[in-house]
Amino acid sequence: MPAALRKRRPMHDINIVPYVDVMLVLLVIFMVTAPLITPGVIDLPSVSKASNAPATPLEIIIKENRSMVLRVRDKHGAIAEERPVARGELAKLIRERQGKNPDRPVLIAADKDVRYEAVLNVMDELQRQQVRRVGLLVQPAK
Repeated sequence: MPAALRKRRPMHDINIVPYVDVMLVLLVIFMVTAPLITPGVIDLPSVSKASNAPATPLEIIIKENRSMVLRVRDKHGAIAEERPVARGELAKLIRERQGKNPDRPVLIAADKDVRYEAVLNVMDELQRQQVRRVGLLVQPAK
C-alpha cells in the first residue's frame, strides 16, 4: 500500500518539545534578570555616627522594669531635676516643661534590656499629645 493511501490515525503521544523550549526561555530570562533586582537591604545607622544632642533636651529614661524618670537639664548640661513619672502624666509634664518653646526636643533613653514595645508606647503617647521633636538617646561607641 502506497504511503499516500494510508489512513492517518490520531497521535496519542504528548509532544513536550514546545514546553521544554518555553521553560528554557523562562529560565534564561530569570537568570538574566535575577542579578538586576536589588535585595531589600537595610543600612542601619551606627551609633558612632550619632549626632550630639541639642543643649537642653528633656530626657525620658525608661528603666528595665518599665518605670520612667523625667530628667531636665539646665543650660550647662547639669541635671536640674529628675523625678519618677507615670505614663499617664508624662505628656502633661512634657508640655509644662516645654512651656513657650514647643520645639524643645524630647529624648528617650531606654535601658538596653527594655522591650522595643515599651519605647514605642512612649513615642506613640508623645506623638498623640503632639510633642513635635522626639528622638532616641544613644551612647556613642568607643
